[in-house]
Amino acid sequence: MPLPRPSSYPLLRNRPFRLLLLGRTLSLVGDAVIPAALALAVLRATGSSSALAVVLGCAMGPRLLLLPLGGVVADRFNPRTIALTTDLVRCGAQLFVGVELLGGEPRLWHIAAAEAVGGAASAFAMPTLPRLITGTVTAKDRHGANSLFGVVRSSTVLGGPALAGLLIAYAGPGWAFILDAASFAVSACLLSALRLPHAPAPAPAEQRPSLRKDLVEGWHEVRSRDWYWTSLVAHAAWNGAAAVLMTLGPALAVAELGGEGTWIWILQVGAIGLLLGSLLAGRARPRRPVLTANLGLATYALPLGLLAAGAPAPAVIVAYGLAQAGLGFLSPVWETSVQAAIPSAVLARVTSYDWLLSMAAMPLGYVLAPLAASAWGTATPLWIAAVGVGVACAGTAAVPGVRRFTLPPDLPAQGAVGPDAAPAREDDAVRGGDDAVRAG
Repeated sequence: MPLPRPSSYPLLRNRPFRLLLLGRTLSLVGDAVIPAALALAVLRATGSSSALAVVLGCAMGPRLLLLPLGGVVADRFNPRTIALTTDLVRCGAQLFVGVELLGGEPRLWHIAAAEAVGGAASAFAMPTLPRLITGTVTAKDRHGANSLFGVVRSSTVLGGPALAGLLIAYAGPGWAFILDAASFAVSACLLSALRLPHAPAPAPAEQRPSLRKDLVEGWHEVRSRDWYWTSLVAHAAWNGAAAVLMTLGPALAVAELGGEGTWIWILQVGAIGLLLGSLLAGRARPRRPVLTANLGLATYALPLGLLAAGAPAPAVIVAYGLAQAGLGFLSPVWETSVQAAIPSAVLARVTSYDWLLSMAAMPLGYVLAPLAASAWGTATPLWIAAVGVGVACAGTAAVPGVRRFTLPPDLPAQGAVGPDAAPAREDDAVRGGDDAVRAG
């Protein structure tokens, strides 16, 4: 697979974008080692998977509850300031957990409380990234910027487990949290030097509407675009299906597909597929980006169906790699489309609803998958998830706005239309249903 076009690399001469990319990269590297470290640390301390579920719930709960508020805050205030503050909060939370683990007698409620604080901070941090990207690069460079972020995310997913394994084996899980804390500290330092040359100034305090009005306005922006809210339903179905596979897949791999090594191969090939999909997104510029990306997500039905049918391990491994490539392709294409079509003044709020709907489906999958497997056998929830994700993602092709959402053919290969793009003819504007992006 070739690397992204050279036209992506001039972005690295853009100092604000370079600082942003480096800071987010360090944070992603630190975060990539945490899932394995957290699971092992809690299991070592308690020997209970229920305790791990409590800790994970403490991290996820505040994040879900506060995401809409995080979107409002990111739209009202300087996103750089918010991202910097939340990096410092998460640095403190992970440092606390690391010190607790290194102390030798970690207390579960201390870890749970720190993860809850970190989860709350992430609810305010996550909606800032689209505004940080649109604030550091021009409209024509957004697709290149999103593609580079996609490659970075995929690379950390690929290398994170190996780094986590080395840290845990030779230093213990506590040092993984120390590393994550350090990554947030360095990221905060980089953000402190960042300026947003293309970001609009926040509205004065006296001109800001009420919190409720801000939340309603953000939700209206979601509902008014049929291509957007139907895609969110599809993305939520994908996340729910992914939770089913992650819950039932390991046991099936161990019992029927050759053991623990098979599951490791599935995850590793999936990580490679994710990276290859991100690289492909850096080169490709589909005429109908939302439709193409959603059809790519529908491939997640393949590994689910093959697992349910008892297919051999190589088929499942290849299918999972293909499905993850679809996810890797979706992320940059979707983000560029959203940044092009959503007014910058409400971008963070709209993004927060995207995250909320997507992440809320995962706990549902985690809970329902084992219950359904106990009642009807493992194959049943896998088939249900396969049909659900296939129909939800491929079914968006029936939505007029999804089919009509296009990018102008005369823009640069890595370009997108947005509020600060050059003026365009009305019939060339990005379209989503009855909505057209304000160009010029």
